Amino acid sequence: MPLPRRLRFLLPLALIGGGMAQPACAQPAAATAPQAPWLTIAQLRHLYADPVSRFMTIKGLEIHYKDEGPRNAPVLFMVHGSVSSLRTWDGVAAQLKQRYRIIRYDIPGYGLSGRISDEAERTVQPVEVAEGLLDALHVSKVTFVGVSSGGTMGMYLAARRPDLVTRLVLSNTPSDPVDTSHLVMPKAFLDAQARAKGHGGYQDQIFWDQFLTFFAGHGDRISPQTRREYHDFNRRTPEAHPIAMMARIGDGKQADLEMNKVTAPTLLLWGGADPLLPESAALALVRHMPNARISRLIMPDVGHYPPLEVPARFARLLSDYIEQVTPELGGTPAR
Repeated sequence: MPLPRRLRFLLPLALIGGGMAQPACAQPAAATAPQAPWLTIAQLRHLYADPVSRFMTIKGLEIHYKDEGPRNAPVLFMVHGSVSSLRTWDGVAAQLKQRYRIIRYDIPGYGLSGRISDEAERTVQPVEVAEGLLDALHVSKVTFVGVSSGGTMGMYLAARRPDLVTRLVLSNTPSDPVDTSHLVMPKAFLDAQARAKGHGGYQDQIFWDQFLTFFAGHGDRISPQTRREYHDFNRRTPEAHPIAMMARIGDGKQADLEMNKVTAPTLLLWGGADPLLPESAALALVRHMPNARISRLIMPDVGHYPPLEVPARFARLLSDYIEQVTPELGGTPAR
C-alpha cells in the first residue's frame, strides 16, 4: 500500500491508510460497513465521563476538560495529539496531581468534546481554544506539556502569549511537514488499514492494536484498556471538520515564523524509538527555535507517545525539569 510522500497536516497518523473517518455525508452505503460501528458523543460520555469531567463552551465549541490538584499549585497544562484524547495524560496526572494543578482538555472533535460547526471551522483558530480555556479558569502562568501535535499547539501558544507560557515541554512534536516515506509497516497493520478504507473509514479493534504497537517502543506497555479506549474514541460519529481544531504545521512557513518567536525555556522529552519522528526530529526542533533555551532528554526505548507508554518515567523527568532545571520560574520545591 503506497503512502503519500508528504502529508500537509502536522501529524498524519490519523490519515494513514484512510484512517481519518470521513464526514458522514461521504460514507458509502451502510451495507459496506460493519453493523452500527459508530458511537455518538452521548454514548461516549456515558461510557467515559467521570466525576472530574467538566464542560465549558469556548467560542461556540463545547469543551470537555479536567482540572485537578491544589488550586494554589503551579499549573501544568497538558494537550494531546491527533487520534487521541485527554486520557493520554491519565498516568502522568495520577503521578503529579498531588503536587501540581493539572489542566487538560479534549480538542474539539475528539474525546468527549463537542462537534465543530461550519462557522467555528471558518472563524476559530485552534490556539484560541487553549487560550480561552485558561483565561476562563483565571490561570495566568502555565508549564505547557504537549505530545505530538499537542506540542505544536504549545509552540503557537508560547509565541502568542509569552506572558502565559513560562515553560514548554514537547514530546515527539514535528517542526516540519511530516515525511512518511520511511515507514515500514507490518502486513497486519497494512491489512487493517485496507479494511478501514473499505469500510468507510471505520477502524476496528485490530487496527488500533496494530497502530499502538507499531508506534510504541514496546507494545506490551500499552494496556488492553487503553487499546479499547482508542478504538472507542476513534469510532465516534464522523466529523465534518475532523482536524479543524488541531494545531497544524501546514507547509511549515508560518510554523517556522511562530517557532522563532518562542523564548520560553523548553524541554524536548523524546521517545527515541518513534518510527515517525525519531531523534533527528528533535534536532530539527532545536534548529527551528533559536531563541529558546532548549534541553533534550531522549528515551531510546520509547516510541511516539511517551506519556502513554511510560507515564511514571515521564512524570518524574517532567517534575525534575521544573524543580531542578528551571526552578527560578516558579514550581513545586524540590524534595
